[in-house]
Amino acid sequence: MGDDFGPDLISDLPQIIIESILSRLPIRDAVRTSILSSKWRYKWASITELVFDDKCVDFDDRTLVEKDLVGFVRFITSTLFLHEGPIHKFQLISSYLQCCPVVDQWILFLSRKDVKELVIELGERAWFRAPSCLFNFKKLTHLELVRCEFEPPPFFTGFLCLKSLCLCQVLVSAEAMESLISSCPLLESLELSYFDGLALNICAPNLKYLCLEGEFKDIFLQHTPLLKSLSVAIYMSDDIAEYFEQGSTSNFIKLFGSVLRLEKLVGRIYFTKYLSIGNDPGILPVRHVSLKIIELYQVSFEDMKELLLVLRLITNAPNLTELHISGSSNTLTAVEAPDLDFWKKEYPWDCTLKRLKVAKMTDMSGLPHEMEFIKFLLANSPVLKMMSIAPFAYVMDGTLNMLIELLRFRRASAQAEMLFVQV
Repeated sequence: MGDDFGPDLISDLPQIIIESILSRLPIRDAVRTSILSSKWRYKWASITELVFDDKCVDFDDRTLVEKDLVGFVRFITSTLFLHEGPIHKFQLISSYLQCCPVVDQWILFLSRKDVKELVIELGERAWFRAPSCLFNFKKLTHLELVRCEFEPPPFFTGFLCLKSLCLCQVLVSAEAMESLISSCPLLESLELSYFDGLALNICAPNLKYLCLEGEFKDIFLQHTPLLKSLSVAIYMSDDIAEYFEQGSTSNFIKLFGSVLRLEKLVGRIYFTKYLSIGNDPGILPVRHVSLKIIELYQVSFEDMKELLLVLRLITNAPNLTELHISGSSNTLTAVEAPDLDFWKKEYPWDCTLKRLKVAKMTDMSGLPHEMEFIKFLLANSPVLKMMSIAPFAYVMDGTLNMLIELLRFRRASAQAEMLFVQV
């Protein structure tokens, strides 16, 4: 930046503003500013957020991937070792970079840099083992690891500042996971994805957001008094299904017995099946007065225990405003054994969904229990504004009959709009 171009106004900006500008550039471009002039040689070296991804190197030519990876590793190493001051955020996401010893060296270096946010996701071919120095990050507030082996060392006393933890495809024992969670006293958000055969007992007094996905053998929310949002997807292998069938304790009570401030519940694959396993809890011990949104996917309406569970869940949420349920019924089974006496025995006639305004029913097949459930919602929702019904994509016959039957159902709300969505 010479005199031929007039005054160098940018270089004379306060360092904090320059750092703010550089932090908004891709790391490769930020480092390249070092060639502008001697003033700019190390301007980039004090930025506090370092984000490395595959865009740092041109991986378009597959024949040069190995050569490019060497350059990628060198770029990260030189960037770290030339950096000055604290690094508040370090993110490394690469589909090409595999586990290698230099990754441990980077983590060791970062453990001395007051890192607050750490995200590491390497390629799919090899998992990396989290080094012991990872547990020396004293100021960590957000940790996200994908495809790694995770075992806290004996000296580990917890991430005392951690508020957000996201682990995906992580090999860890149930004891180590429970110990980790309980030793993070400020933890507010927890996401565990693609875990296999893990029995989980969660004790997190400040936890507000919980997302679980995987083959969980057991989930017990022992102490989560501030939990607001819960999302669960359970993959049920034959071994997990057999384990569930042997249990007698109510999964519903273990999951919801002490969760009093829940505002949103999202239950994905096999969630309602999981909740229905165990002894019938009967009248529920607590009412979920804060629960306003319920989303339940792949509900088997031909399973009476599952259907009863869904009814008890929504009738136990007096302030429910939005309900979304998708079906997953076995058409042949449901038609052959409708068991409509269920509604005479279990129908909660004295129930009124006083605040339900929106109901969405998707993947409906027009089967008896599905229609009875919709009938129940319409008859007991006095402020309902909209109910949308989308038939299952492969249901070709019977949609007209379904529509005709729906129009005959009594509605407690004169303002209720019926939308029949044909996919």
